[in-house]
Amino acid sequence: MTQKTHRRVPRGSRIFPDRPPLSPEEIAKRKAEDEAYGKRCREIFNQVYPELVAEHYDWFIHIEPESGDYFIDPDEEVSFQKAKQKHPTAVLMAMRLNETGTCGRI
Repeated sequence: MTQKTHRRVPRGSRIFPDRPPLSPEEIAKRKAEDEAYGKRCREIFNQVYPELVAEHYDWFIHIEPESGDYFIDPDEEVSFQKAKQKHPTAVLMAMRLNETGTCGRI
């Protein structure tokens, strides 16, 4: 039987001390990439929203912005599986076909 070892991490210290911290340039680059990705997904959502919302209100939509493909289903997991079947390595954006596009409470 394996014993658990508890390692105390002092408050304010790094969780993974062997990984070097990101430079401010790398943080800014990642933030810009995330914003560009979100913008592309939001553009696709805004294009398809008017035609889908009437019949599929409150359904989940997963968007793959590189190809422009989107997958909808009332169940989030089924929608995700449909998307992963066609784009197994892609990063997907999950949204909901409602007024705001959000999937939960903020």
